[in-house]
Amino acid sequence: MGLFFTYVFVGLAIAMPVGTITVEMSKQGLKNGFLHGWAVGLGGMTVDFILIAALYLGFASILQQPFIQVPMWLVGAIFLLFIGLDSIKNADKDITPLGEKPKKSLISSYRNGFLVAISPGNIAFWLSVFGTVLTNSYDHKEPMLFFLLASGVLTGIVIHDIGLLTILTYTRKIMSRTLIKSISIIAGFILIGFAGYFIYEFIVGISNFI
Repeated sequence: MGLFFTYVFVGLAIAMPVGTITVEMSKQGLKNGFLHGWAVGLGGMTVDFILIAALYLGFASILQQPFIQVPMWLVGAIFLLFIGLDSIKNADKDITPLGEKPKKSLISSYRNGFLVAISPGNIAFWLSVFGTVLTNSYDHKEPMLFFLLASGVLTGIVIHDIGLLTILTYTRKIMSRTLIKSISIIAGFILIGFAGYFIYEFIVGISNFI
C-alpha cells in the first residue's frame, strides 16, 4: 500500500501544473457548477485511462513515433482553437445562477474535457515521464502491480480535481456574472495560446521531415 500512496502523490504532481484541462475545468466549474467542472475532469481522465491501457499493451513506442505525434500537434491545435474561440464568443452565455439548473449538458462538458486532453503535449508527458515509471514497474509475474500503481495515479488526479472544484464552488458564490464572464474570456485566450504553441510544434515537426 505504501507504493499506492506514493503514486497518489505522483498523480497529484501530474495534475497540479496549470494546463489546458485545468483551465477548461475551472471555467466550467465557475460558469455551471461542480458537476460540469467534474465532467471536464472525467473527459480528461478518460484519455489518461486510455494511455495507461496503451502502456500496458505495449503501444507506447508506437505513440512516440514522429509520424504519429506531428499530426496530433495540428489536431490538438484545432481542438483547442475551437474551444478557446467558443469560450470567448459565449463568455456571457451558459452562466448558471446559483440555485438554477444549468442549461449546458454534462455531455458537452465531458466532450470538451476529452478533446482538450487529446493533445500531444499531454500524451508526450505521459509517455516520456510517467510512462517510463509505469513501464518499469510492469512485471509479467505480477501484472496487478501495474494496475495498482496506475490506480494510485488516477486517485491523485481525482483528489486534485475534487479539491479544485470544491474551492471553485465556494468562490463562485461571491463572484459576479461580469467577473465570471471575464474569467471565461481569459480562459479562452489561454487555450488559444496553447493552440498557437501546438501549431509551432507542428511546423517544427514538419520541418524535421523536410
